[in-house]
Amino acid sequence: MFKQWWLGYRLKGLIKNSKLAALKAHYEYLSKHLNRPISEIKLLALDIEMTGLDHKKDQMVSIGVIPIINARIQPQFAQYKLMKIQGSVGQSAVIHGVLDKDLADALPLEEVLQWLFEQCTDKVLVAHHAQLDLKFLQHSLAGSGTHPFSLLAIDTLIIEKERQLRKHQVLKTGSLRLNACRERYNLPIYNAHNALTDALACAELLLAQLNKMGGLDKITLVELLSKR
Repeated sequence: MFKQWWLGYRLKGLIKNSKLAALKAHYEYLSKHLNRPISEIKLLALDIEMTGLDHKKDQMVSIGVIPIINARIQPQFAQYKLMKIQGSVGQSAVIHGVLDKDLADALPLEEVLQWLFEQCTDKVLVAHHAQLDLKFLQHSLAGSGTHPFSLLAIDTLIIEKERQLRKHQVLKTGSLRLNACRERYNLPIYNAHNALTDALACAELLLAQLNKMGGLDKITLVELLSKR
Protein backbone atom coordinates (compact mmCIF):
# COMPACT_ATOMS: atom_id res chain seq x y z
CA MET A 1 0.00 0.00 0.00
CA PHE A 2 2.84 2.40 0.81
CA LYS A 3 4.42 1.83 -2.62
CA GLN A 4 1.13 2.60 -4.31
CA TRP A 5 0.65 5.74 -2.22
CA TRP A 6 4.18 6.92 -2.92
CA LEU A 7 3.91 6.40 -6.68
CA GLY A 8 0.54 8.13 -6.75
CA TYR A 9 1.94 11.06 -4.77
CA ARG A 10 4.99 11.31 -7.01
CA LEU A 11 2.91 11.23 -10.17
CA LYS A 12 0.61 13.97 -8.89
CA GLY A 13 3.65 16.20 -8.47
CA LEU A 14 4.94 15.36 -11.95
CA ILE A 15 1.54 16.09 -13.51
CA LYS A 16 1.32 19.43 -11.71
CA ASN A 17 4.82 20.59 -12.62
CA SER A 18 5.16 19.22 -16.15
CA LYS A 19 5.53 21.87 -18.85
CA LEU A 20 5.53 19.40 -21.73
CA ALA A 21 2.03 18.32 -22.82
CA ALA A 22 3.18 14.88 -23.97
CA LEU A 23 4.93 14.13 -20.69
CA LYS A 24 1.96 15.37 -18.68
CA ALA A 25 -0.31 13.01 -20.61
CA HIS A 26 2.18 10.20 -19.95
CA TYR A 27 2.14 10.83 -16.19
CA GLU A 28 -1.66 10.97 -16.20
CA TYR A 29 -1.81 7.63 -18.00
CA LEU A 30 0.45 6.05 -15.37
CA SER A 31 -1.58 7.54 -12.53
CA LYS A 32 -4.89 6.22 -13.88
CA HIS A 33 -3.58 2.71 -14.50
CA LEU A 34 -1.50 1.91 -11.41
CA ASN A 35 -3.95 -0.75 -10.21
CA ARG A 36 -4.72 -2.22 -13.63
CA PRO A 37 -3.29 -5.61 -14.65
CA ILE A 38 -0.51 -5.46 -17.21
CA SER A 39 -2.73 -7.22 -19.75
CA GLU A 40 -4.90 -4.08 -19.88
CA ILE A 41 -2.02 -1.60 -20.19
CA LYS A 42 -0.25 -0.33 -23.29
CA LEU A 43 3.51 -0.72 -23.04
CA LEU A 44 6.41 0.64 -25.08
CA ALA A 45 9.61 -1.40 -25.06
CA LEU A 46 12.63 0.87 -25.51
CA ASP A 47 16.33 0.53 -26.18
CA ILE A 48 18.98 3.21 -26.70
CA GLU A 49 22.46 2.82 -28.12
CA MET A 50 25.12 5.23 -26.88
CA THR A 51 28.76 6.15 -27.48
CA GLY A 52 29.51 5.02 -23.91
CA LEU A 53 27.94 4.42 -20.51
CA ASP A 54 28.53 7.80 -18.89
CA HIS A 55 25.40 9.93 -19.34
CA LYS A 56 27.34 13.09 -18.46
CA LYS A 57 29.86 12.84 -21.30
CA ASP A 58 28.64 10.21 -23.77
CA GLN A 59 25.83 10.62 -26.31
CA MET A 60 22.83 8.70 -27.61
CA VAL A 61 23.11 7.64 -31.24
CA SER A 62 20.00 5.53 -31.85
CA ILE A 63 16.73 4.56 -30.26
CA GLY A 64 14.28 1.77 -31.00
CA VAL A 65 10.75 1.30 -29.68
CA ILE A 66 8.12 -1.38 -30.09
CA PRO A 67 4.62 -1.34 -28.53
CA ILE A 68 3.03 -4.13 -26.52
CA ILE A 69 -0.76 -3.84 -26.72
CA ASN A 70 -3.30 -6.31 -25.33
CA ALA A 71 -0.34 -8.36 -24.07
CA ARG A 72 0.93 -8.79 -27.64
CA ILE A 73 4.04 -7.34 -29.26
CA GLN A 74 3.14 -5.13 -32.22
CA PRO A 75 6.09 -5.31 -34.67
CA GLN A 76 4.15 -3.42 -37.36
CA PHE A 77 4.38 -0.31 -35.16
CA ALA A 78 8.08 -0.62 -34.33
CA GLN A 79 10.15 2.52 -34.96
CA TYR A 80 13.85 3.32 -35.10
CA LYS A 81 15.57 6.72 -35.04
CA LEU A 82 19.15 7.92 -35.44
CA MET A 83 20.31 11.03 -33.55
CA LYS A 84 22.83 13.68 -34.48
CA ILE A 85 25.82 13.82 -32.15
CA GLN A 86 28.78 16.09 -31.60
CA GLY A 87 31.99 14.57 -32.90
CA SER A 88 32.42 10.90 -33.78
CA VAL A 89 30.88 7.66 -32.54
CA GLY A 90 34.44 6.39 -32.11
CA GLN A 91 35.01 2.82 -30.99
CA SER A 92 31.40 2.49 -29.85
CA ALA A 93 30.54 1.62 -33.47
CA VAL A 94 32.00 -1.82 -32.79
CA ILE A 95 29.15 -2.40 -30.31
CA HIS A 96 26.10 -0.84 -31.94
CA GLY A 97 27.13 -0.83 -35.61
CA VAL A 98 26.17 2.81 -36.20
CA LEU A 99 28.89 4.61 -38.20
CA ASP A 100 29.53 8.33 -38.52
CA LYS A 101 28.27 8.23 -42.12
CA ASP A 102 24.99 6.73 -40.91
CA LEU A 103 24.35 9.86 -38.87
CA ALA A 104 24.65 12.25 -41.83
CA ASP A 105 20.86 12.53 -42.10
CA ALA A 106 20.10 11.79 -38.44
CA LEU A 107 17.54 13.83 -36.53
CA PRO A 108 18.36 16.54 -33.96
CA LEU A 109 18.25 15.33 -30.36
CA GLU A 110 15.36 17.64 -29.39
CA GLU A 111 13.23 16.32 -32.26
CA VAL A 112 13.82 12.70 -31.26
CA LEU A 113 13.00 13.44 -27.62
CA GLN A 114 9.71 15.10 -28.59
CA TRP A 115 8.88 12.14 -30.84
CA LEU A 116 9.59 9.69 -28.00
CA PHE A 117 7.43 11.53 -25.50
CA GLU A 118 4.58 11.58 -28.01
CA GLN A 119 4.97 7.82 -28.45
CA CYS A 120 4.57 7.19 -24.73
CA THR A 121 1.70 9.58 -23.93
CA ASP A 122 -0.61 6.57 -23.46
CA LYS A 123 1.99 3.89 -22.78
CA VAL A 124 4.32 2.68 -20.04
CA LEU A 125 8.03 2.43 -20.83
CA VAL A 126 9.81 -0.92 -20.58
CA ALA A 127 13.58 -1.34 -20.79
CA HIS A 128 16.37 -3.70 -19.77
CA HIS A 129 18.62 -1.82 -17.33
CA ALA A 130 16.15 1.04 -17.56
CA GLN A 131 18.13 3.21 -15.16
CA LEU A 132 20.85 3.70 -17.78
CA ASP A 133 18.45 4.66 -20.59
CA LEU A 134 16.45 6.99 -18.37
CA LYS A 135 19.57 8.77 -17.13
CA PHE A 136 20.59 9.52 -20.71
CA LEU A 137 17.12 10.77 -21.59
CA GLN A 138 16.83 12.95 -18.52
CA HIS A 139 20.33 14.40 -18.90
CA SER A 140 19.82 15.08 -22.60
CA LEU A 141 16.56 16.94 -22.10
CA ALA A 142 18.01 19.00 -19.25
CA GLY A 143 20.98 19.85 -21.47
CA SER A 144 18.70 21.05 -24.24
CA GLY A 145 17.48 23.87 -22.01
CA THR A 146 14.15 22.26 -21.14
CA HIS A 147 13.11 21.91 -17.51
CA PRO A 148 14.26 18.77 -15.65
CA PHE A 149 11.87 15.82 -15.66
CA SER A 150 11.53 12.29 -14.35
CA LEU A 151 10.61 9.05 -16.05
CA LEU A 152 9.42 5.74 -14.67
CA ALA A 153 9.80 2.39 -16.40
CA ILE A 154 9.32 -1.32 -15.96
CA ASP A 155 12.83 -2.76 -15.80
CA THR A 156 13.25 -6.36 -16.98
CA LEU A 157 16.72 -6.47 -15.40
CA ILE A 158 15.31 -5.63 -11.96
CA ILE A 159 12.53 -8.18 -12.39
CA GLU A 160 15.07 -10.85 -13.27
CA LYS A 161 17.41 -9.87 -10.45
CA GLU A 162 14.65 -10.33 -7.88
CA ARG A 163 13.62 -13.65 -9.41
CA GLN A 164 17.17 -14.97 -9.41
CA LEU A 165 17.96 -13.80 -5.89
CA ARG A 166 15.09 -15.94 -4.63
CA LYS A 167 16.98 -18.94 -6.03
CA HIS A 168 20.61 -17.92 -5.44
CA GLN A 169 22.32 -15.91 -2.72
CA VAL A 170 24.96 -14.66 -5.14
CA LEU A 171 24.48 -13.83 -8.82
CA LYS A 172 27.16 -14.71 -11.34
CA THR A 173 28.82 -11.89 -13.26
CA GLY A 174 26.94 -11.27 -16.49
CA SER A 175 23.90 -13.29 -15.40
CA LEU A 176 21.61 -10.25 -15.75
CA ARG A 177 22.66 -9.28 -19.27
CA LEU A 178 19.82 -9.30 -21.75
CA ASN A 179 20.87 -12.44 -23.63
CA ALA A 180 21.69 -14.30 -20.41
CA CYS A 181 18.21 -13.52 -19.10
CA ARG A 182 16.58 -14.60 -22.36
CA GLU A 183 18.39 -17.95 -22.30
CA ARG A 184 16.70 -18.84 -18.99
CA TYR A 185 13.31 -18.54 -20.73
CA ASN A 186 14.43 -20.45 -23.83
CA LEU A 187 14.13 -17.33 -25.97
CA PRO A 188 16.27 -17.12 -29.13
CA ILE A 189 19.44 -15.04 -29.04
CA TYR A 190 19.60 -12.17 -31.54
CA ASN A 191 23.18 -11.59 -32.68
CA ALA A 192 22.67 -8.06 -34.00
CA HIS A 193 23.26 -5.44 -31.30
CA ASN A 194 20.82 -2.84 -32.52
CA ALA A 195 18.41 -0.54 -30.64
CA LEU A 196 15.32 -1.94 -32.36
CA THR A 197 16.45 -5.56 -32.05
CA ASP A 198 17.18 -5.05 -28.36
CA ALA A 199 13.81 -3.35 -27.82
CA LEU A 200 12.13 -6.43 -29.32
CA ALA A 201 14.33 -8.70 -27.18
CA CYS A 202 13.31 -6.75 -24.08
CA ALA A 203 9.61 -6.94 -24.97
CA GLU A 204 9.79 -10.71 -25.44
CA LEU A 205 11.67 -11.11 -22.17
CA LEU A 206 9.06 -9.15 -20.22
CA LEU A 207 6.19 -11.29 -21.51
CA ALA A 208 8.13 -14.45 -20.68
CA GLN A 209 8.91 -13.18 -17.17
CA LEU A 210 5.32 -12.22 -16.43
CA ASN A 211 3.98 -15.54 -17.66
CA LYS A 212 6.33 -17.30 -15.21
CA MET A 213 5.23 -14.93 -12.44
CA GLY A 214 1.56 -15.85 -12.72
CA GLY A 215 0.37 -14.18 -15.89
CA LEU A 216 -0.31 -10.69 -17.19
CA ASP A 217 -3.86 -10.73 -15.81
CA LYS A 218 -2.69 -11.06 -12.22
CA ILE A 219 0.21 -8.59 -12.02
CA THR A 220 -0.57 -4.89 -11.72
CA LEU A 221 1.41 -1.94 -13.00
CA VAL A 222 2.17 -0.65 -9.51
CA GLU A 223 3.88 -3.93 -8.63
CA LEU A 224 6.32 -3.58 -11.53
CA LEU A 225 6.96 0.16 -11.34
CA SER A 226 7.85 -0.32 -7.70
CA LYS A 227 10.70 -2.65 -8.60
CA ARG A 228 13.48 -0.04 -8.55
